[in-house]
Amino acid sequence: MELFGFSITSIYLLLLIISGICILVTLVISDVFSAELGILNPTVILAFLTILSASGFLMEKYALLNSIAVLVLSSVIAIIVALCLHFFVLIPLSSAEESLVYDDESLKGRVGKVITAIPKDGFGEILIESYSGNISKTAAAFYNEEIASAANVVIIEVKNHIAYVVLQEDL
Repeated sequence: MELFGFSITSIYLLLLIISGICILVTLVISDVFSAELGILNPTVILAFLTILSASGFLMEKYALLNSIAVLVLSSVIAIIVALCLHFFVLIPLSSAEESLVYDDESLKGRVGKVITAIPKDGFGEILIESYSGNISKTAAAFYNEEIASAANVVIIEVKNHIAYVVLQEDL
């Protein structure tokens, strides 16, 4: 079968090549156009076109189906793959990207462990453990007292990226 004077396999192959080139271009300049488009994400659209053209080309060449059936079946396959890509890869990646970010204000009230002893009128280091990773922070005693290594402390305030801490009291 022909369309616009070209065979259907040639059209599928041309669409596959163009989609592949567009994917490579998108990889290079994707950060420039980083808008929240949901399901209309360029990655999802290009994945749909690539799967559609690849499966269409292979089925047109090797399957004993007519061209309309090949197009419908290729579209169904491409939609399933694009939706799986969107829901199982892109959405989890976009939400995981910001999970490791913290600011000094969010550290107030957190419990940490002293890893380098804090001398009187001096600085030491504390380790704050969380689900997303560990944060080590320069620390000073809030009441200007000595705090031994391995002691549990509570962060009272953070000024100039230095955590001011007190010993954690057992209940």
